Amino acid sequence: MVDLLAKFLRAYSNLPEDERGEIIVIIDNDTYTWKRAYDEALAGTELGKKIIEKLGELKII
Repeated sequence: MVDLLAKFLRAYSNLPEDERGEIIVIIDNDTYTWKRAYDEALAGTELGKKIIEKLGELKII
């Protein structure tokens, strides 16, 4: 999980500001943008963990 979080943070930091509002994943029929994923991941929430794991499975990060 730590490696995936580091990859996510690296990818997020390299994104242009405009793209951070783009939807990147759907979890339990809810959509999440890069920005929301970032907020959840930094807060260490269960949702943040799910999002990071899903992004890893999809090879987005």
